Amino acid sequence: MTEMAGGRVDPAEPADPADPADPVEPVDPARELKELASWQRPLRDEFPIIRRNPELAYCDSAATTQKPQAVLDAVHRYLTTSNANAGRGSYPWANTTTALVEDARDRVRRFLGDPDPERSSVHFTSGTTEGLSAVARDWLPELVADGDEIVVPFADHQANLTPWLQARELLARQGVRISVRELPRQQGSGDYDPVALADAVGPRTRFVAATHVHHVYGGDMNVHRVRQAVGPEVPICLDAAQSIGHLPVSVADLDVDFVVFSGHKAMALPGTGAVWARGRRGPAFRPGGWSGTPNTVGVASLTAALDWLDAAGTDRIERWTTALTSRLTDGLGRMDAYEVLGCQTSLAARSRVQRRRSIVTFRHREIGAQDLGFILFSRGFMVRSDGHCQAGGAHGGGRTETSVRVSLHVHNTPEEVQELLIALASLQ
Repeated sequence: MTEMAGGRVDPAEPADPADPADPVEPVDPARELKELASWQRPLRDEFPIIRRNPELAYCDSAATTQKPQAVLDAVHRYLTTSNANAGRGSYPWANTTTALVEDARDRVRRFLGDPDPERSSVHFTSGTTEGLSAVARDWLPELVADGDEIVVPFADHQANLTPWLQARELLARQGVRISVRELPRQQGSGDYDPVALADAVGPRTRFVAATHVHHVYGGDMNVHRVRQAVGPEVPICLDAAQSIGHLPVSVADLDVDFVVFSGHKAMALPGTGAVWARGRRGPAFRPGGWSGTPNTVGVASLTAALDWLDAAGTDRIERWTTALTSRLTDGLGRMDAYEVLGCQTSLAARSRVQRRRSIVTFRHREIGAQDLGFILFSRGFMVRSDGHCQAGGAHGGGRTETSVRVSLHVHNTPEEVQELLIALASLQ
């Protein structure tokens, strides 16, 4: 494991064979999509912005999701019936809003399958970035002492690196010096390396930050193997921005201590997110400072979004989007003009290693990412084309190259993926 100044893994490098510890049964995407088609069609119609723009394919759900009608209705209902401040008044609208916020905490616990809701806590934030920053700023300093070390990812989202570096600087000014070490990865694939992690963990390792689904590679980062590597006592903080709302998330199964996510990536309004804290390892999590007025309309939208996701079934959402992304990677893998980032052994549609969860990121070998993004939009596809806020560059010892990211959700269709592949093939 390297110190902060160490280099990062270049995702463009050829990948080693996937770790066979967690093989998966091959799945036929065509069969999955056919089986789920009657379930998906009415759900697609519940997104007004999608329904009103049939000529466009929205493929940027990893950045922000579109909102189903039920969420829009909940927002309108709240703003037109009981809009008030929470915890600041005793009149009926204020009481209703206060109850809405408290009920939303329980809703988050239920959505996460919290096995011990009496002990855990839920705190609302503006999103994942603020949530991770709050853990780093308000909780971590109570956990560590001079000479301790923490392990964090250097090539995930900036939001899951910068707060830990800032915490190190803050502690140093207080005379507490900690080491920030890199969460090791398998060469080229982007997956965490649990063997190297187990070898590197020592008696002064106090904390690990990890990501559930990588925002560029699209892979499930196998957090259960991180837990096995670090043992039962080290707290783990999980960036779940790309998993909440995209696949089932069970804190009982994950055995992590924090789950942090953004509402706008889970079909709620922008400006709201949550930190779920288990409250079993380390000090209790209590965000510092004066909290001020909560984003009550955002909280109302989050409750409605979680209700909608549960009704739709995150297990079926995962099956649908995984089948779509498998079809996309299978097609891209047959085109020499493109380089798909992440694990190369999982590109085939019937791969026996884990498949990408709704995210596929790639580069054209001659056309720049920005130009490719403009070309695709001219053909009706809205994708992201930049560095995707990936850590690296000044922090990881190298620069982050731009790429095109396609991120899909329940409203996307096999026809959209097929048309996208046709558009990409025409640019070879």
